[in-house]
Amino acid sequence: MAVEINEELCNSCGTCVDECPAEALSIGEDCVEVDEDVCLDCGVCVDACPNGALSI
Repeated sequence: MAVEINEELCNSCGTCVDECPAEALSIGEDCVEVDEDVCLDCGVCVDACPNGALSI
């Protein structure tokens, strides 16, 4: 299971992308996108998100 992104809360600031140790996140057109095959479920991005848009 990979991190889930609440598209209503995500503003594509990129903070989580910069913090992801697996480089599983990227900035998409409307919000951040996750590569579920690469995500480690570590939670670093969840803690880094200033908007609370990510969850595991």
